[in-house]
Amino acid sequence: MSLSIESKCIHLEENPEAEDKPVCNHYGAISFPIYQTATYAHPGVGQSTGFDYSRLQNPTRAQLEKIVCQLEHGLDAFALSTGMAAIALLMEIFKPGDHLIVDSDLYGGTIRLFDNVSAKNGIEFSRANCSVDDVEVLIKKNTKALFIETPSNPMMNVTDIAKMAQIARTHNLLLIVDNTFMSPYFQNPLDLGADLVIHSGTKFLAGHNDTLAGFIITNRPDLQEKLRFLIKTTGSGLAPFDCWLLLRGIKTLALRMEKAQKNALKIAQWLKTQKSVTKVIYPGLEEHPGYKIMQTQCRGFGSMVTFRLNSTEKALSVLEKVRLVKYAESLGGVETLITYPTTQTHADVPEELRLKNGITPETLRLSVGIEDADDLIADLEQALQD
Repeated sequence: MSLSIESKCIHLEENPEAEDKPVCNHYGAISFPIYQTATYAHPGVGQSTGFDYSRLQNPTRAQLEKIVCQLEHGLDAFALSTGMAAIALLMEIFKPGDHLIVDSDLYGGTIRLFDNVSAKNGIEFSRANCSVDDVEVLIKKNTKALFIETPSNPMMNVTDIAKMAQIARTHNLLLIVDNTFMSPYFQNPLDLGADLVIHSGTKFLAGHNDTLAGFIITNRPDLQEKLRFLIKTTGSGLAPFDCWLLLRGIKTLALRMEKAQKNALKIAQWLKTQKSVTKVIYPGLEEHPGYKIMQTQCRGFGSMVTFRLNSTEKALSVLEKVRLVKYAESLGGVETLITYPTTQTHADVPEELRLKNGITPETLRLSVGIEDADDLIADLEQALQD
């Protein structure tokens, strides 16, 4: 029986030919149980229930990984303690002297990791605006991968994933796509030729601003084997209770993404009419340079909106005045959040790079939630008043 993506957020698709059995006998429980255990008893010498020690695997984590894997159309998924833990683990597949081409407009924590940890470990990086630059001129003999976000954080640059996948195949490179902003509900990079997909599960997958998580998904057996070894070796797997929160959150992913996207478009269109707003960046607006690419590689436009005000003072004033909209880091929850990238998400990004990417002191980022759109607009309107 083939399920729609809405149903796959709730149910695992049954495969009668699959050799693997259900991860546990959960007695008909509709809510998958939290297996809060560190270790497991063996039925006998040389025998196993399939679970030996929770650093290696846990039934609740296994269920979550299967759900995320089927949503991203992968071979295997790995649930980790945070989104940054996922990227840090992924970097362990590279060795000193390897070179990666990465998008210049990435989440600030990713840039911090690359610049301060990965570079210290001997990995080289070149940056490019992958939505418009010719990345092939940056490829060297030691280049191993391309790393992109699309849309990018926070400037919403849209990169053609299929085009990047073709470049990666031509030069025998890995294509890694951070799919956090779109979630697997709206975009599936593996279907477009990516080798690895990253998520901060804290965001849209969990959806309630109540836990941290990260995911790596791949469709390649060789990468699956490496990553399964690394997750058990580094001990960065997601804890059972957090896995359960993710399972619960994903059940409403389709509903949340549709509602938040509808709100985002309405708010983006309204922001365009405000005299103190000088620029609105939302890929669901037809004037966005990535609009047509989004139509070809996504099933929607998401709920992230970046906008620029006519002065730094105005931006800071809005942050002080919002009430229903919360001034906070993060994104992807049911609550609408407004973020100041300059001092929050991208504070550790060198100022020169920040400004080059367009992250000015007048720039704000909205993660639109599922409240009533008119209530959100009313709050933003009072915050924009002089």
